[in-house]
Order: sequence, then structure tokens, then C-alpha cells
Amino acid sequence: MPHVPSNNSRQAVVRIENLHKAYYLAHMELPVLKGLDVSFFDGEYVSIMGPSGSGKSTLLNILGCLDKPTGGRYVLGSDDIATLTDDELSAIRGKRIGFIFQSFNLISQLNILENIEVAMYYQQVPKHQRRQRALMLAERVGLADRVYHRPFELSGGQQQRVAIARSLANDPLIILADEPTGNLDSRSGTEILQMLDELNAQGKTIIVVTHDDHVASRTHRTVHLRDGRIERIVERGVPCSNA
Repeated sequence: MPHVPSNNSRQAVVRIENLHKAYYLAHMELPVLKGLDVSFFDGEYVSIMGPSGSGKSTLLNILGCLDKPTGGRYVLGSDDIATLTDDELSAIRGKRIGFIFQSFNLISQLNILENIEVAMYYQQVPKHQRRQRALMLAERVGLADRVYHRPFELSGGQQQRVAIARSLANDPLIILADEPTGNLDSRSGTEILQMLDELNAQGKTIIVVTHDDHVASRTHRTVHLRDGRIERIVERGVPCSNA
């Protein structure tokens, strides 16, 4: 892994301060996240781990602007997410966040080129610009010869490459990856991890949720959750304080 500069010399692109999230069932409050404090920095590659029920998915949904905290702050770049309207959250998702899912989430009726273009379509990028960038991204992930195929004609690893290309379409501030190798065989999984390594080496900020120690070992830091709290943060194999 290349040398990672000290966090003191980099800008925080994600700041989480005393973050809480609770759900309500009838008259019961169900707390899920219980006062998280952590920052993620420009160009950093971070993994989030924890047992089932630890709050990983809830945190990912908040980071992806799919949900709002019920307390505390989540600042993405210069935007305080808790203060935004639903329309503003949707705009942030489209412009500043790239998503990579375990199940790929490609649109089966569209070909590969059109799947990559979708994110740009919703940002009203002109058609010729969408097409040019989608072709460039397809080539970048090694699928220039498959752009007119549909997802079902590709292997799982190839579908995840399409998902990576789609996540890059609007040059996002952060990329969120949810178990990106979970549905892949070991060879395809290794290829996808190498691609994420390369993207990070090129300066992309990547946050990956995983249960796989091998995946986490490739990242700069691992945030371990348990029962809705940060249990510990491991930095390049060295535990560090969450203070």
C-alpha cells in the first residue's frame, strides 16, 4: 500500500459529530446509532465493519444521503446533510456520491452504455457528453467491447465493473461501496478490489462496508462498529483512539 499522508495534512470530506439515528415502532424508540464521531479525509480508503445489527447499513444509508440522522451532524464537503430538504438530498446523491452495491443494481432493460449514462441523465448532462463519458468509463473498466450488451450477458465481475463505471459518471466527492465483492468468486473479487485500489491511488475517496477481513486489510483505516457505537478504529493495522 502506498504511503498515506497524515490526516492533519488533508481535508475532511466527511465529518460525523455525535451522530444518532433512531427508528420508531408504535410508541417505541429503537436507537440504532448512538453518538458516532469520526471524519473521513480526501483521498482516503476506509472500511466499516461490525457484526449484524451493529449499525453498518444505517450508517451507510446516512452517508449516502438515503436517510437523515435524528441527532448530531453529518457534513459532506460543505453541506450539513441534516438541514437539507429531500430534493436537496437527491441532488447531493446525484452529484457528489457514487454507489457500488453487492447486487450491482444495474437496469436489465438497458445496455451497458445506457446503464453508465443513467446517473448523468438525471443530472441533465447533454446526450453527446453523456455518451462520450460513458464510452470513456467503459474503456477505463475494460469493457469497451461489451457496451451494447445487457447485464445478463455479462459475468458477475463484469457487471460490478459496470457498476464502478456508473459510480464514476458524475465525478463524485466520495464513493460508497456496500460489500462490493460479496456476490463474486475469489478471482473476480480480487479484480474488483484491485480496481478500487487503483481508483484510490488516483485520488478517489472510498468508503467500503464489508464483513471480509481481507477487503478491510487493503484500506487505510477500519472503523469497527458494535451496538451502534464505534468500538475502535484500526489505522493500517494499528488500533487508534476514537477520541
